[in-house]
Amino acid sequence: MKRSPMSARVGCLMAGMAFLATAMPAFAQSDEEIIVTGRYGRVPADATSLSQHVSYADLDLSTAAGRDILRHRLKLTARYLCDKLGESDTSSAVTPTCRDAAVADAMSRVGTIEAHFAPRGSAWVPGTAWAAPYPQEWYTAYPD
Repeated sequence: MKRSPMSARVGCLMAGMAFLATAMPAFAQSDEEIIVTGRYGRVPADATSLSQHVSYADLDLSTAAGRDILRHRLKLTARYLCDKLGESDTSSAVTPTCRDAAVADAMSRVGTIEAHFAPRGSAWVPGTAWAAPYPQEWYTAYPD
């Protein structure tokens, strides 16, 4: 019995659709984190930027408190990265500072996330608390 080329194509198509149907939930999941990137001019030639993931898996961004905590994390992470790149607190320039640019870039992505963020349900279990790369004292040293 000879198979037609059409039935082989249909079989491959069906197998591909079955694979995509099972893989789609994995593709749709997000890591619930934002990347903050600091860029600064006074660093060695082999390092012009640093980046750090900031998780919000433990936050409910449908609340003002959750959004405030995420913004604070982003600002402190930008401060940390730009400090590592050599920016001081006293720098003044015509162009945005490393910290200002890093915060603005991250906040533009936060706005998109917040706009589409659905409230966490009553069965929601917060993810693991994010471990910041900067010292714990920074939360009180730099309140805003």
